Amino acid sequence: MTTHPFSALPLSQAQLQNLEQMGYLDMTPIQEKSLPAILEGRDVIAQAKTGSGKTAAFGLGILHRLNPSRWVVQALVICPTRELSEQVAAELRRLARAEGNIKVLTLTGGASARPQIESLAHGAHIVVGTPGRLLDHLDRQTLDLSAVHTLVLDEADRMVDMGFFPDVVDIANVCPVQRQTLLFSATYPDTIREDADRLLNHPLMVQVEALHSDSQIQQHFYEVDEDRRFEAAARLLSHFKPESALAFCNTKAACAELANYLQGKGYSALALHGDIDQRDRDDVLTQFSNQSCNILVATDVAARGLDIPALSMVINVELPRDPQVYVHRIGRTGRMQEKGQALSLCGAQEKHVASQVEKYLARPLSWNNLQRIKPASGRPMRAPMMTLLVLGGKKAKLRAGDLLGALTGDGGLSKEQIGKITITDQVSYIAIERETAKAAFPRLRNIPIKGARQRMKLLGG
Repeated sequence: MTTHPFSALPLSQAQLQNLEQMGYLDMTPIQEKSLPAILEGRDVIAQAKTGSGKTAAFGLGILHRLNPSRWVVQALVICPTRELSEQVAAELRRLARAEGNIKVLTLTGGASARPQIESLAHGAHIVVGTPGRLLDHLDRQTLDLSAVHTLVLDEADRMVDMGFFPDVVDIANVCPVQRQTLLFSATYPDTIREDADRLLNHPLMVQVEALHSDSQIQQHFYEVDEDRRFEAAARLLSHFKPESALAFCNTKAACAELANYLQGKGYSALALHGDIDQRDRDDVLTQFSNQSCNILVATDVAARGLDIPALSMVINVELPRDPQVYVHRIGRTGRMQEKGQALSLCGAQEKHVASQVEKYLARPLSWNNLQRIKPASGRPMRAPMMTLLVLGGKKAKLRAGDLLGALTGDGGLSKEQIGKITITDQVSYIAIERETAKAAFPRLRNIPIKGARQRMKLLGG
């Protein structure tokens, strides 16, 4: 297998050493095909799935042209969701370690605008944000894009799906005409092509193979009666017992109904869809990432921007209408050289959709008899953790050490019983072993943290 090292690119020695420390030695296919053009300053349209290394591709391009001594916004990355914005910003900060004192600022909704305004007033080199909040800052005249030399549109197809793309075009029009524009998208529908013609200047079109190897992701289809779809999903979960699963439905209503159905069957399941407010969304995603919930039921739009490195199964409870969306969905499992399973339920009225998927994959689908899938006896496998939600976070000066010390001190827990600790501005999330959490909660809610009692509640029951 031919390798393509980063050292073949015109990058500084400091950046190459930083990439090596990050574990990035050889380029991924999307990096290999796009980075030479990006580093030359060309506009690029890159079609690649999540987890392909696209953030490093545009991040290295941004840093290659960035002047750390100029405290003005020189690069803007527009993302569809708050979660993706935060992931992208974190990766850019890692990449920027080789370049000196570079400030990456995240501007998204779901957070107070005031701290963002104060940070902008002190200057920033790179801004990563969602369309709504970026427009808000432009309206307030707290964001100046006149010095932007690189504009990145990340996951452009989802911004189209979510109805944000007119806002993206408005933001792009505020940026200098003489700029580099990079557009990354898992799919490339006609709706994007029309706008891309206006936003990009003679772009290089880059596409990497989006189809998934059978050795990496096992794909299986099951015929199902429409009125037994939820029962079928539960049967598959009971039989295969995935450590974590992402179940896709096409509507918000179906997501909520399936999550409630699975909870009634004893599963640790939560729903993620567009009617969930930002605070509840944070609660759900944190529980999924810290193993307090092992089944996430989501729509395509709500799941966009999630970074789930180890996901053992994807279930298409309802098939998507677009074969490219099917490929994008199942690409969330079997990542980073791990094996994954993609199981799809297909009702009689969806057979034509399955045929389109088969044509797109250019190989026969693997059809299996659902009746041969035997549900396991006993209770469903529960998520191993529960989440202690502390109603105080960074603004209350709480740190991970404060929380861990209180729980292992007055709380009487051992370090082994405590999992991932996540602290946001307003709240803190602490994963605790499920078998311990409920019994310990009456005691934990009365312990002092940094000398004061904090309000708490237990999530993931």
